Amino acid sequence: MEKLIKEVGKVVVGYEDVIELLAVALIAKGHVLIEGVPGIAKTTIAKAFAKALGLSFSRIQLTPDLMPADITGSVYFDAKTSEFKFRKGPIFANIVLADEINRAMPKTQSALLEAMQERQVTVEGVTYKLPEPFMVIATMNPVESEGVYKLPEAQLDRFMLRIRLEYLSPEKEMEFLRRKSENSYGEVESVELDLNSKFVKVSDKILEYIHRIAIETRMDKRLLLGASPRAMEHLLIASKSLATVRKRDYVIPDDVKYLAKFVLPHRLIVNPEFEIDGLKADEVVEEILKRVEVPK
Repeated sequence: MEKLIKEVGKVVVGYEDVIELLAVALIAKGHVLIEGVPGIAKTTIAKAFAKALGLSFSRIQLTPDLMPADITGSVYFDAKTSEFKFRKGPIFANIVLADEINRAMPKTQSALLEAMQERQVTVEGVTYKLPEPFMVIATMNPVESEGVYKLPEAQLDRFMLRIRLEYLSPEKEMEFLRRKSENSYGEVESVELDLNSKFVKVSDKILEYIHRIAIETRMDKRLLLGASPRAMEHLLIASKSLATVRKRDYVIPDDVKYLAKFVLPHRLIVNPEFEIDGLKADEVVEEILKRVEVPK
């Protein structure tokens, strides 16, 4: 993990925690939604992450006129062989960056659903398996409201983690400017990452802790929709992956507590009467984590 952060750090300043979370999602076979304003290195992080792991990478710029076939691929007639052949779309890569996912029409967004959940695409009745490992990193601009479509809850639920990318600290931004000025960015080299977390142990106390957090979201009157069984499953799998990344063969409560802030909020719906007062799902999750007893 240290080598991975070092290699990505050759082209990206800061965001070590984001690199770790991407590794967690990859090991857990999950997908990531990154929110951040333009120019904050979302694409650079995803591309450098894939290169550092020696994985294939593709970028899909989602626009209102993008069609599902532009993502999955299409069937064409080969005049030389007089046969119909399948031309693979950009979804056929290990790491797929779906840039500005909320700019695409719902029909096009839905083309990603089968790929994200089933790790396959179906074109003209024929199913094609996607490469392994496979992870979608989608990006959203949180400040734009025109020319964008709301992501349906079913699609949001497919993302294991939602990460909010903030501006770097003043010190890191100065380092960024110095490296740009001196043109001192290096070439990313491949490193190996252990993608196996099945040997990580999870005690009943940890399982009860995850379950209790989920139950609290369902009982909270400020929420219209609480955590689903899939949300619990994702929190569990992500916690095992984080333990792997941090060189442990067991999950501790801090793993769950840390990841809950990335796994749960985007799946929860705040009751309109509280939402109008500015209440965010992130705040509710923070409060729940404070009041649910941590196992010892």
